[in-house]
Amino acid sequence: MGEVVEESGINPPAMGTDLVAPVVSAPPMQMQYSTPSWSRKPLLSIEHPNAASNDNNNTLQNSRTPNFISPLGSPIRRALQLTKLDSQDAWLPITESRNGNAYYAAFHTLCSGIGIQALVLPVAFTNLGWTWGIISLTVAFIWQLYTLRLLVKLHESTETGMRYSRYLQIFIATFGEKMGKIFALFPIMYLSGGTCVALIIVGGSTSKLFFQIVCGGHGCSAKPLASVEWYLVFTCAAVVLSQLPNLNSIAGVSLVGAITAIGYCTIMWFVSVTEGRLDGVSYDRVKPESNIVWIFGILNAFGIIAFAFRGHNLTLEIQATMPSSETKPSHIPMWRGVQVAYVIVAVCLFPLAIGGYWAYGRKIPENGGMLTAIYAYHGRDTSPAVLGLTSLLVIVNAVSSFQIYGMPMFDHMESKYTSRKNMPCPWWLRAVFRVMFGYGCFFVAVAIPFLGSFAGLIGGIAVPVTFAYPCFMWIKIKKPKKYSIMWWINWGLGVSGMLLGVLLTAAGIYVVIDTGIQVSFFKPN
Repeated sequence: MGEVVEESGINPPAMGTDLVAPVVSAPPMQMQYSTPSWSRKPLLSIEHPNAASNDNNNTLQNSRTPNFISPLGSPIRRALQLTKLDSQDAWLPITESRNGNAYYAAFHTLCSGIGIQALVLPVAFTNLGWTWGIISLTVAFIWQLYTLRLLVKLHESTETGMRYSRYLQIFIATFGEKMGKIFALFPIMYLSGGTCVALIIVGGSTSKLFFQIVCGGHGCSAKPLASVEWYLVFTCAAVVLSQLPNLNSIAGVSLVGAITAIGYCTIMWFVSVTEGRLDGVSYDRVKPESNIVWIFGILNAFGIIAFAFRGHNLTLEIQATMPSSETKPSHIPMWRGVQVAYVIVAVCLFPLAIGGYWAYGRKIPENGGMLTAIYAYHGRDTSPAVLGLTSLLVIVNAVSSFQIYGMPMFDHMESKYTSRKNMPCPWWLRAVFRVMFGYGCFFVAVAIPFLGSFAGLIGGIAVPVTFAYPCFMWIKIKKPKKYSIMWWINWGLGVSGMLLGVLLTAAGIYVVIDTGIQVSFFKPN
């Protein structure tokens, strides 16, 4: 393996043509598509291209030629002869450490893939019924797993030797910066920042409920906190935990988040099923007042199912934490971890949706879904320990999920600094960025508590990130043969995903207009 030499005042080696500017590059076997785990210095740097000795020139020239390059080398190896290295990756929290593995991938994918939004899946069945509800949930699961597979394969380019470590990065590289800002920037930022705001609302509200359960209801002598104060308590915990430096460092946090998500999903459907069906439960659909109401009810059900699957905006970021080389590409351990994670996701979501609908039928609360149903229908005949444990698991999961969903925002803020200053972000500034982001989300959660009313509208805009964009990027980058099976599959799914996003956005607008919004700034419930 050739030795990489730090270039400092070295002329570029003569290669038959005059180079206008020095190019910072390294063979892929040396950099292994990775950056240092602990050092925040770039692997290669250039200070000045002039005044170098012949010995240094010879050493540099040797370092630019990988040992495996030979006349007998494969076309892929020759294509990977020189790989450009972005030195800033060694400074940013997503790519600062590349020591990830399949276990870390499974932890992160589980923590980001199972969320509170899955608890309202039984509500979708009230509009779709048993048959179409199960079919829709199955199709959505397979569809999003397929697009996730596409993203994992697109992470590395065998033609250029480049790694796309962020969703927005690969979208811009594929369709251009203008298209990226128009179609991808807002949905991706919303899926990170907006999710963190929602987690503060859910975590704060559940903390208040947990206090009431533990304190014994009306017999508690302690003065309960207001909703805003519980939001603040939750935010403080999330901000303290957010000081962990990079995505790899929160693998343990994601493991805790994954375990707690599995825990509360299992408890909820198990309690609902063991307690039996409610008296007078019905699975018959109520006849809608008009066809418009019926159509938008169906779209709302599709939206609930689509929103239950999340985390695609973090897939490339998770894979970016893994080392990669020509012989051991990162997509192999990443896909292994994803497969394990989504087997567990299926084991959680399908019993939750089917068991919840069986137990409550049309009586399932639309706001809160299973979480509300447990306390509303079984609050008196279920052990307070079980109810308290369920609430605690929801709180811990929300704090853990805040970290992984906030990481792309931390990365984005720090990249602004590193790109302007051309140096790593100091530790104190990194801490300030994360504190600002955490309490900024807290301010939004308190100032606009009715933000959830726009969830359907904004969520419809974000649906293509999961169901459509990966298909179009695959066609653009991989260029499958026209009219081949892969060409038809990706075009069909991509167009369907865009159409679904448009319909869900229209349904969100209709719901906002039809039901209205109770505007109450700075008055959370």
